[in-house]
Amino acid sequence: MEQPSLQHKIINDPVYGFITINHPLIFNIIAHPYYQRLRRIHQMALAYLVYPGAVHTRLHHSLGAYHLMCMAINELKLKGVDITLEEEIATKAAILLHDIGHGPFSHALEEEFLSGIDHETLGLHIMNKMNVEFNGALDLCINIFQNKYHKKFLHQLISGQLDVDRMDYLTRDSYFTGVSEGVIGYDRIIKMLVVHNNELMVEEKGIYSIEKFLIARRLMYWQAYLHKAVLAGEEMLVKILKRVKELCLTDKDSVKTGSGTDYFLFEFNGVLNDDVVHKFCQIDDIDFEFAIKKWSSHADIILSTLCKGILNRKLYKVRFQSEEIDNDLLEKKQAALAQEFNVNKADSNYLAFTGSISNTIYKTDDEKINILFKDGSVKDISSIDNTLIHKTITNPVKKFYICSIL
Repeated sequence: MEQPSLQHKIINDPVYGFITINHPLIFNIIAHPYYQRLRRIHQMALAYLVYPGAVHTRLHHSLGAYHLMCMAINELKLKGVDITLEEEIATKAAILLHDIGHGPFSHALEEEFLSGIDHETLGLHIMNKMNVEFNGALDLCINIFQNKYHKKFLHQLISGQLDVDRMDYLTRDSYFTGVSEGVIGYDRIIKMLVVHNNELMVEEKGIYSIEKFLIARRLMYWQAYLHKAVLAGEEMLVKILKRVKELCLTDKDSVKTGSGTDYFLFEFNGVLNDDVVHKFCQIDDIDFEFAIKKWSSHADIILSTLCKGILNRKLYKVRFQSEEIDNDLLEKKQAALAQEFNVNKADSNYLAFTGSISNTIYKTDDEKINILFKDGSVKDISSIDNTLIHKTITNPVKKFYICSIL
């Protein structure tokens, strides 16, 4: 059915209230099937196993980031920053499409599902394919997204230490999980944004809001994104895919699902083209959830156990510690599980294994958050003489863990 001509459209968002769509290109992006697929991909993958409310989607997040981009651009224009209407629409389009390349369960399966291809690379292919359909209307959007446009600050709004992407996912993920530690003052941060020497910076009076933003990000990682049960679920997904790929070497028919996931599990050769991109845009969390249900009755005890674990929330037991896991402990655990499940030593690695995770609030080798002082001087936030920021902002925290099915 033909879409009606667009004058003005509002979307009711539980976090920000009404989000306004008032340009045909933005509406066409949102209406596109590739974008609508984001409704069927969870923003926080398996975090709903810990926080039942965390069932919001990539589409929710994308629209929220778009709303914050609208606020940020309006604020910069009020401060006299030269942003043309074409640049404004292109930047808004870029933030809408920044996560278009995410596949089923997002980061949790990125490396296993499309080995060697990250969601940014895939997203760019999808944008280019959409651009052909839109007769080049996304040319400027793609240049800004790739940081190839001369106004660097526009790209920094999309991808940087203080981009609207991070502002929305912290605000939104905090809202849907109920983890109040993730709450940030996004509205004040946006009010403090300024452009100096073609770069996005923060006014001096916004320092404490940025400090809160960085601390909230660290707390959200440990309390939500890297929560041990979330980690357990994501490790289960990864092990399920590894097991399926292993079983397909001897009995492919037993692990085929009849859905679009089969192509990427068993046929994809790592080369991206328009046909592959289209196939990718037909799959989402639902396909993989169906596959897990199907594999839960597989004859292989390891695959069925892991799949039932996801379905019934019988996850790996995870233990964190500050030192590396003793290898003797792992070997004893694997030997006991090999006997319990009647599998060989090699297969016991699916049932017990070790790993490590780390989190740093602010990496000084990444793009910096620069503070513009009233006297015109510019300082990186990590170099400002403030005890809390200076002492903790760049210190990485690393934890070691052991996972066991029993």
